[in-house]
Amino acid sequence: MEAVAKLKNYPTSPRKMRLLADLIRGLKVENAVAILEHHPQHSAIPLRKLVMSAVSNWKQKNEAGNVEALMVKTIFVDGARSIKRMLPAPQGRAYRMRKRSNHVTVIVDTNN
Repeated sequence: MEAVAKLKNYPTSPRKMRLLADLIRGLKVENAVAILEHHPQHSAIPLRKLVMSAVSNWKQKNEAGNVEALMVKTIFVDGARSIKRMLPAPQGRAYRMRKRSNHVTVIVDTNN
């Protein structure tokens, strides 16, 4: 039985978050948490918390289940809202700067 956890509107670009998601996709949960714990990128911390939240959700559903057999079955990153700001440019112009955010969904399950 799989469990889901979602992180919404995290203020980093989806492209940067997908790099981390690709690292842990298909790994066992304990390996994924270890990788995220020691990763230098700033979005590794909330992603580790999200994986731990998915494990906790799985424990709520399966009280007699084995946590060591859990793996990150699916993880995907979608774009969320973008905050648009203006950046001063030469000769009185302005450039548009988009501050992107993302939604992350993690699904954990046993490898059966």
